[in-house]
Amino acid sequence: MPAHDHSAHSMTHALPSYLNPDDVGPWGTYLQQVDRVTPYLGSLARWVETLKRPKRILIVDVPIEMDDGSIAHFEGYRVQHNLSRGPGKGGVRFHQDVTLSEVMALSAWMSIKNAAVNVPYGGAKGGIRVDPRKLSKGELERLTRRYTSEIGLLIGPSKDIPAPDVNTNAQTMAWMMDTYSMNTGSTATGVVTGKPVDLGGSLGRVEATGRGVFTVGVEAAKLIGLPIDGARIAVQGFGNVGGTAGKLFADAGAKVVAVQDHTGSISNANGLDVAALLEHVRSQGGVGGFAGAQAIEAEDFWSVDCDILIPAALEGQINKDNAQRIKAKMVIEGANGPTTPEADDILHDKGVLVLPDVIANAGGVTVSYFEWVQDFSSFFWSEEEINARLVRIMQEAFGAVWQVAQENKVSLRTATFIVACKRILHAREMRGLYP
Repeated sequence: MPAHDHSAHSMTHALPSYLNPDDVGPWGTYLQQVDRVTPYLGSLARWVETLKRPKRILIVDVPIEMDDGSIAHFEGYRVQHNLSRGPGKGGVRFHQDVTLSEVMALSAWMSIKNAAVNVPYGGAKGGIRVDPRKLSKGELERLTRRYTSEIGLLIGPSKDIPAPDVNTNAQTMAWMMDTYSMNTGSTATGVVTGKPVDLGGSLGRVEATGRGVFTVGVEAAKLIGLPIDGARIAVQGFGNVGGTAGKLFADAGAKVVAVQDHTGSISNANGLDVAALLEHVRSQGGVGGFAGAQAIEAEDFWSVDCDILIPAALEGQINKDNAQRIKAKMVIEGANGPTTPEADDILHDKGVLVLPDVIANAGGVTVSYFEWVQDFSSFFWSEEEINARLVRIMQEAFGAVWQVAQENKVSLRTATFIVACKRILHAREMRGLYP
């Protein structure tokens, strides 16, 4: 992108009355990304406002009885951003800092992601403002079930299909599926994805997002002449996504030299023992205190000598304050929205290739789609089949985005938005406005 469209930053949007104009949050990042893509939409630009307004937002109160007998209330959300291409699809996160703006942005990124890899879904997302570490397993189950009941009027196998996200997992999905099934009177395995395999879950789903991150990383590395064998990798967040990606890169001959999560930051210039680190994370809940590495300051993580940086934690992590210090040649976004638009420009000017979340971490929803298809047909595929189909879809989608970026001389993020927004708005245009 030779000339940055800085006018995008100052564009004023008719913000909905329920957001704070002084602190728009992650939704503001998404709006700037839409502004950057608008000049490339041609005749479809007349529909672009569609992308700047979620179709439907549900805010629910989630009351539960705590183990000590008290009643606690939690704030819950489900946002359906766009359903032009199919039913809503998107995760549910349990985090104390969840906001409406965040869930709106995540639902919009899901719309883009689903369209970018061409799975027949619209974008949706859910969340509860809660620190799940402070709840017992029984409290978490009651919270999940009550939340599912409250959003029950929006979700369904052909309406909106939740999945795991930050601090939710296969167990959460099992409770959600059971609650929905009890409320509708028949077992509906297809109402959520990311379920345990014994309850209609798919093989390969847990590793899918990390595998997608690895797949596009390998494709991009080929295109820029970066050998994976011996490449130094730094990973922020070593859970489902970062841990899987780190392991796959290490298996391919790369060295994971630094890892950061909410429990600490560690580094080892000779490469960490990824298998041992994953075991440590499983038993200790994070990377902090891992014996095979030295602890480093949190802010020093960003200036670690590495070739590939994988932010796989929360949004807004790479910002104007630390982007300048990043030494990587390539950033692969495992998390959603980890890079702010200001940081995007800084990295671009430094010649760092950013593989954006909306394509790089779409492996999760791709295998969720496979799971949903398998549930509908009650016919399940082998793990080899699933991984092969995932890799093929990710390679093809990334190849198409790379080509659009070259043709239009734009960043990969803008290119992904061009591909996806055209698909969404074309569907919107063909369907027309009802009534």
